[in-house]
Amino acid sequence: MRVLVTGGTGFVGSHTVAALVGGGHEVRLLVRSPDRIAPALRPVGIAEPVDHVVGDVTDRGCVERALDGCDAVLHAAAVYSLDSRAYAKIKETNVRGAETVLTAAVQHGCDPVVHVSSFVALIQRGATVTAGSPLSTARGVYVRSKAESEAVARRLQDDGAPIVIVYPGGVLGPYDPHLGDQVQRLRNVVRGRYPSWPSGGYHQVDVRDVAKLHAAVMTPGAGPRRYVVPGHHVTGETMFTTLRAVTGRRLPHVISPARMMLPFTAMATAAQRVLPVHLPAEYEGVLLHAYDTRFDDSPAREELGVHPRPLVDTYRDTVRWLYDTGRLTARQAGAVH
Repeated sequence: MRVLVTGGTGFVGSHTVAALVGGGHEVRLLVRSPDRIAPALRPVGIAEPVDHVVGDVTDRGCVERALDGCDAVLHAAAVYSLDSRAYAKIKETNVRGAETVLTAAVQHGCDPVVHVSSFVALIQRGATVTAGSPLSTARGVYVRSKAESEAVARRLQDDGAPIVIVYPGGVLGPYDPHLGDQVQRLRNVVRGRYPSWPSGGYHQVDVRDVAKLHAAVMTPGAGPRRYVVPGHHVTGETMFTTLRAVTGRRLPHVISPARMMLPFTAMATAAQRVLPVHLPAEYEGVLLHAYDTRFDDSPAREELGVHPRPLVDTYRDTVRWLYDTGRLTARQAGAVH
């Protein structure tokens, strides 16, 4: 099939393009900046030029031009950031982009139309949730944007459209073209910039497992479906213990009650909107830990054969890539370098 991919120069998108090409599909990208294509795709093994259309996911005309001749769509374009300064961009891209791309793809007759959602759209306090659980009502700019964009996908599913909704957790792994939020945070943990970490935990996945699932659902005629990407429930202790094993370093830290950290991070987030520098204290990051939601990802394991790789492998590969690209020193990377 010829698959239109939005967000193909991003972290999840670039790995997904590699998985789709490896699965025998033709890929077309809808991109705002063609100069980002080669730097994003070359590290994941795509050296040849990739068909692309220049445009924005919020522009219906651009989307329709990109859809011409395509059989399926994977919509991965989104702003992933817990930085409150990105509020307007998050709202515009995540919600309006989903409305534009998914509606146009369904009207074009594409099958399947894959919407890359997020685990944050499902979080419930202290619960175990499935892909069929109600959308979250948790506060937060990014959480609300993903819940609202998914509401679009669910409405289309209710009408019988072949929408496949995929829920990655916090995504880690090598070859992140833009050093996104999750990889940047792991880097700063290894650099010793997070001596305090909130209690609770969240669902974490490897980017290569996300891409594998995206390739696995690229089958027409299967109808509406939803899958949580298989991963691990990661607490602060899990993360630090695994990073100690990977780097051989002590990485001293304190686990603080997430609920006690929420008022402080809420104030920091408010101040962030007027301060010129980024504060390493995101309200939504602590909120995710405080909710401590577990995810049932068994359907993806059983139906699609996608199983999470060991967490230690994900962390080791991420730290090694950060070192190889000069983002960690030999001392910080420890035993990995």
